[in-house]
Amino acid sequence: MKKALTALAAGVPLVAAAVWLPTASADETRDTAATAATTTAAACAAPSVKAPAGTRVESVTAVRQAGGTIQGTGLLGGEVSGVPAFCQVTVVLTHPGEGDHAKVQTWLPEQEWNGRFQAIGGSAFSAGDNGVGLGTAVKNGYAVMTTDAGVGDVLDTSWVLDDKGRVDRTALKNFASRSQHEAAAVGKAVVNGVYGRHAAYSYFTGCSTGGRQGYMEAQAYPDDYDGILADAPAINWDEYEVATLWPQVVLNNEKTYPTDCELKAFTDAAVKGCDKLDGVRDGLVNDASRCDFDPRRLIGTKVDCKGEELTITAADAAVVRKIWDGPRTTSGQKLWAGVPVGADLTGLAHSEPDKSDGVVKGVPFPVPAAWVQLFLAKDPSFDLTKITYSDFTKLFKQSQAEYDEVIGTDDPDLSDFRRSGGKLITWQGDTDQFIPAQGTVRYHQQVGRELGAKRVDDFYRVFLAPNTDHCGLNGQDGSADGLAALTAWVEHGKAPRTLPATLVDTDGEKVERDLCAYPAVSHYKGHGDPALASSFRCVSPRN
Repeated sequence: MKKALTALAAGVPLVAAAVWLPTASADETRDTAATAATTTAAACAAPSVKAPAGTRVESVTAVRQAGGTIQGTGLLGGEVSGVPAFCQVTVVLTHPGEGDHAKVQTWLPEQEWNGRFQAIGGSAFSAGDNGVGLGTAVKNGYAVMTTDAGVGDVLDTSWVLDDKGRVDRTALKNFASRSQHEAAAVGKAVVNGVYGRHAAYSYFTGCSTGGRQGYMEAQAYPDDYDGILADAPAINWDEYEVATLWPQVVLNNEKTYPTDCELKAFTDAAVKGCDKLDGVRDGLVNDASRCDFDPRRLIGTKVDCKGEELTITAADAAVVRKIWDGPRTTSGQKLWAGVPVGADLTGLAHSEPDKSDGVVKGVPFPVPAAWVQLFLAKDPSFDLTKITYSDFTKLFKQSQAEYDEVIGTDDPDLSDFRRSGGKLITWQGDTDQFIPAQGTVRYHQQVGRELGAKRVDDFYRVFLAPNTDHCGLNGQDGSADGLAALTAWVEHGKAPRTLPATLVDTDGEKVERDLCAYPAVSHYKGHGDPALASSFRCVSPRN
């Protein structure tokens, strides 16, 4: 479990690094923003805040913070230094008669506000930021807001079941949607109250859970934000949460538990086998969906694992094949995408010897484990190791039936968001081990069918990053300035044809790439340094 929690902290970050300082061109805002950039907070005093419809304001407090180094709270931790002084305004909301208490925090730079408002989403079961993203945004001149929606930290599920063993629907509704919308209204009101003027532009940024929240805003509250940066979005929540337990179900049903070393050998072989799909061997697979590497090719291969020689078996290959293929019913019907070929399999298919008896057992990732145990079985002691393939299908269907309307976040009708003038950008790792990019791609295709492909391109673009894991472009596995691209699009009409990024190849070396707007993929021109973006061009994926 410790390794799984470490993987969560590494792979499901809060979006601190998603709030990069916009480029110079993006800073050339309309006159009102330029004026606001010189605005200072007259005094850090609690402003008057009107309660959003259906809520009551329980308290409003304001505290001047000196800035400096901000330490991130909770499991994910982290820190950001060089934060200037800011006014921290905290508003607590409740829905009368429902017994909830949602905290909305707004941090406002004391000097040199850039005229923009930014909201930051959460991670896993946390609805908001842990302080690192807030501090980074203030450092970059933003007035920034986040809400805890009345729930807890990333793996805190104490709120899920009430004392009668039922899912707390108030808390779930807050976490799923309404607290973000209410916080948007509160945060904007706080900005106006402290600075004496409204923000010129409003943005939402988030990755994973935060990405889902961004899509929720576009679908349900299209007027809340001018621009939304929603990365590696946890949309299709009711489906992918169950699907991410599939690798453990395979291990337990096949009674075969490849070591992490063997799992890595399969991934490395697949990447090597598909590397040249983009026209050059560069340590990157530019379209993981086209990689059809057969894991059976490794049967009999020797793997050195911490000094011990292991031999990959047919059973090992069969397990990996099922995990890559993804969840299916016992009759073979496809339920959801599998772990992408080239992704780190140890995130979801990790196993280790039990400390009590030495028997190797699977170690499920805690987020889907909690979803199945608490939201579906309503039993914290539900034994995940006993789930058969038939049971899995039932749980998958149950999750769809009970939670799609609550937290599925997959409504493809973005017509209202388009009409409002909003812009939506998503980047996602093509080797995202926790949320397969195929779910995001499928949603983009559905929006295209709903509105027409040309209309979609006017306001919504998706960029896939090769060899990049979950939320990896937040600085853990490369970087990209999605917020700069978003502000340029919103404020100057400069639609991003590509998204410049720094990626990390299989040798750990940094390379430059211009991520292509889906469905285009990057392909080598036939000449030039493969480490430079200028050596590649965006082409149809069939080329």
